Amino acid sequence: MSGFRARRLVAIAGACGLLAAMQHSVPADAAGETVTVDLSTTLGAPQHRASGTLYGMTENGQNPPDHFYRDIGWRFERAGGAQLDRPGGWVSGKLARRWNSTLAQARRTAALGGTFVILPHDLWGADGTSGLRFPGDNGDWSDFDDFLGTLITDVKTAGISVEWDTWNEPDLSIFWGRPQSQYLAMWSRAYRRIRAAFPNAVIVGPSTAGKPSTGSGWWTAFLNYAKTNNVLPNTYSWHDEPGDPVPEKASADALLRAHGLTNSQPYQINEYGTLGQQNSGYGGWFIGRLERAGADGLRGNWGSGSNLHNLEANLLVKNAAGQYQPRGEWWMYQFYGGMTGSLTATTPSSDIEAVATKATGSAKVLLGNRGTTGTMTVNVGRLDAVPGLVTGGQVRVIVQRVPDSGAAASSGPVTIVDHTVAVSGNSTTVSVPWTNAHDGYTITILP
Repeated sequence: MSGFRARRLVAIAGACGLLAAMQHSVPADAAGETVTVDLSTTLGAPQHRASGTLYGMTENGQNPPDHFYRDIGWRFERAGGAQLDRPGGWVSGKLARRWNSTLAQARRTAALGGTFVILPHDLWGADGTSGLRFPGDNGDWSDFDDFLGTLITDVKTAGISVEWDTWNEPDLSIFWGRPQSQYLAMWSRAYRRIRAAFPNAVIVGPSTAGKPSTGSGWWTAFLNYAKTNNVLPNTYSWHDEPGDPVPEKASADALLRAHGLTNSQPYQINEYGTLGQQNSGYGGWFIGRLERAGADGLRGNWGSGSNLHNLEANLLVKNAAGQYQPRGEWWMYQFYGGMTGSLTATTPSSDIEAVATKATGSAKVLLGNRGTTGTMTVNVGRLDAVPGLVTGGQVRVIVQRVPDSGAAASSGPVTIVDHTVAVSGNSTTVSVPWTNAHDGYTITILP
């Protein structure tokens, strides 16, 4: 759970140290970097794969307001009552509050047309609290069996539809302070109870902090066990804080092949982005990488207490009057949520990633940045492939900068170019003066 990673830094000090060094170094110069867009391609309707959140709703599920979700093409909520009562949950005899919050947020998710991913480990109470008991301690599973029975009955009685993500980051001792063998026994026990109660349930896992690869002993042991015992997840999941979904997707594919397994479902990277990466530029980069990987993504949440259960996983702030306002990064997701029609092919540069769509009479390009400055170029080709876009040999090009606002509210994108240009060779070239790597950019092409 992202809100507790401050207490697990020892486990990932190497990765975070590298990230910190990158964030405090002088950005590279992007001059000469080029992104291309091919509008002649048609890659299917946008799925808005990156528009998911870890927590971010109020405890009662009533806020933030609907439009902050609908406007970004929001798809996933992952929650289970973390941090409510400390300690809380089943192991502390305080399940009710966490369950009531989970239920409220699941119902709000359904009303918004999203998918709710339930977190039994948070309902159990394993949200970073030290000294608690774990399922199967001393060979005794009776307590966990009672917990599962209660939770399954509650879900059935409520009539909610959920995906089951049994345990968060079991490869880290802060969330699973026992041997992996005990985790595997817990996984199969939970899997079989859930499958028996909900035959068509989507079971997600293992939601590790570490990435899947043929060199991962943890993942290898998990897959060997899950395959042998017929308890493989429907959806394979892991976390990118930090990370890169594109090479990891290839690595996960190779790992599954090595075990004689295939995968027909999108991977779920159900926490992505460190707190330092939650800005307009890097957020846009993650959007592009998740789309390129074909993986579903949920933003990490680094809030504590009431801020964990609010602010749409750091996309929003509240003013002195208590009104919700968007941070700069939210506007990147708002543009992303408005991308309709069909996705088209893009070629990124080393640091700039892009998502592009086309619809009758328009084309849109979202540009993200993982830490580079300078003037970069976007070549948009085959404008003639978009009906109604080129008129009189010309198109209108609008370039907007989406400023990073830090922890403050943002009034929205700033238009830096809005002019009509002549089309040459069915293409147009756009220059983007990227002076702050934390900013994002968008391009809209109209008749």
